[in-house]
Amino acid sequence: MTATATRSRTPTTTSALVETTRVLTVAGITYGVVMAGIGSRVAMLVLRMTSPRQVVGMRSDDDFVIGRFTLAGTYNLLVLGAVVGIIGVGAYLLVAPRLVGPSWFGHLTIGLACAAVVGSMLIHADGVDFTELKPTWLAVGLFVLLPGSFGAFIGPVVESVRRTDSWTVRGRRRWLLPFVAMAFVPPAIPVVIAAGLVAGVLTLVATNGALRQARSTPGFTMAVRTSWLAIAGAGLVALINDIGRLS
Repeated sequence: MTATATRSRTPTTTSALVETTRVLTVAGITYGVVMAGIGSRVAMLVLRMTSPRQVVGMRSDDDFVIGRFTLAGTYNLLVLGAVVGIIGVGAYLLVAPRLVGPSWFGHLTIGLACAAVVGSMLIHADGVDFTELKPTWLAVGLFVLLPGSFGAFIGPVVESVRRTDSWTVRGRRRWLLPFVAMAFVPPAIPVVIAAGLVAGVLTLVATNGALRQARSTPGFTMAVRTSWLAIAGAGLVALINDIGRLS
């Protein structure tokens, strides 16, 4: 590779890494706080209102006191939502190029996969959350619907932030919004750094000629799609088993 080619590639690689980190931060933290953080709080509020009075004061499986609203507890939930959002955006950026069909179908499949996989991780037959909170069908439905909605709408959010004409890139907003987002949830900064490092490695891989050619082969695409389908299928089986144990 000539020196000229090296100089022309470096700004492109650096720009791609900076842009990816910006999207991870702006879309991930904002979407995660709203959908996962606030969404979880609303779901728990609904279940507290529909459950028997004796559940108030019990500790949930995530160590939250049911029926008690505190600023610290709510903030911790928002931080957790931000972390989930960053990871979710990173996962979307990885799988989006390999999805089948039009964009709406891809978003639907991501939503269904998240509902199955994350739902199976959240729902269990022991503990308090799905044995004391009533009605059981509502508790199960909310914590399947929440990750499903998270997965279904994460694509449009990411794409809106990535657009060249997005309001998030106008003027000072390009660099100001990421700092504001991280300042709101400082505990999520290590996750941003880790995601940025992963994005850097993937960016270098993407700019490597031989590896880029390998990633563009039908075999690689089929392997990614098969893995994605296998994970979703395993999550669905686990979710069905968990619901069966609660019945």
